[in-house]
Amino acid sequence: MPAAAHNNSIRLIAIDMDGTLLGDDGRVSPRNLASLRAAESHGVQLVVATGRRHSFAMRVLRPLGLHPDSILISSNGTITRTLGAEKIPSQLLARTHLPHATALWLCAHVKDFRNALVLTFDRTGPDGEDSRGALVVERLDQLTASIGRWMAANEPYLVQVNPIERALADPSDPPIQAMLCGTLERMARAEARLLEYPGVTASTHIHGQPSRKVVRQSSNSDEADHQLSLHRTEYPARDLSIIDILPANCSKGAALLSLARARDIDPAAILAIGDNWNDVTMFQAAGRAVLMDNAPENLKALARARKWSIVPSNRDDGVAHAIESTLAAAC
Repeated sequence: MPAAAHNNSIRLIAIDMDGTLLGDDGRVSPRNLASLRAAESHGVQLVVATGRRHSFAMRVLRPLGLHPDSILISSNGTITRTLGAEKIPSQLLARTHLPHATALWLCAHVKDFRNALVLTFDRTGPDGEDSRGALVVERLDQLTASIGRWMAANEPYLVQVNPIERALADPSDPPIQAMLCGTLERMARAEARLLEYPGVTASTHIHGQPSRKVVRQSSNSDEADHQLSLHRTEYPARDLSIIDILPANCSKGAALLSLARARDIDPAAILAIGDNWNDVTMFQAAGRAVLMDNAPENLKALARARKWSIVPSNRDDGVAHAIESTLAAAC
């Protein structure tokens, strides 16, 4: 990487992908790309932190020509790898799995939402690509109705297994996360249902307050043994909500702080840019938080209450606005 930035300036910039770095066309605009390269030239460590799994993110990021030592935090914090390049393999820096028993428990306890469930396995090779079986579903119909474009784009990696527990036959090969997708109303019910269980917590916030957790009383100690973290992403215009179900204490923010410690970077020297609820832990971890104007209205209300900056939308190069102003302030 170029020479390190001054100690009193931003040393690491963490950027969400969809709705943030990417425009509505799924591409990085020329101005946003120029701002990323400018940050690299100033010695700033670039981190892309996304809910996408590694290979799905790499399709977009690899062609940009960013420094191979730039970092990709994928699957909302369960995987951290370097970007690598055409002849430079990605390096795995950190990975967290859902415990095998917990994954089985989860499949049994989302019985009303199994047709909206996806299991994700880390099948990434040195070239950054996945193989078929990285994504497992029990039913295709409901998911295709909710996230048809995503399903089509990920068809080469997708298998249908019924019952889905058969995909968990090998205890030595657990998934890294699970995901539920559907309408805002249905996913609100799914989240509330999961939060009834001891050990399940939500990382998201509602109208500026922590999500309330109603714990169902149970004498079954096995239920309390399964620790999970829920991360919600909402797209109100599409009536779509995605709930990522991660190992306990996994999040974009946790992965970011772990990386910062390894690189001897003070959290105060981190700039985080995002657009949705699954970015909140990243905002909380960073010294400076920037929200996109295309974020949900209730998240923008939270941003104003917490004095996070709000920049133009992903359609108007909001990432470039944030990075350009940060670099200008450091000069």
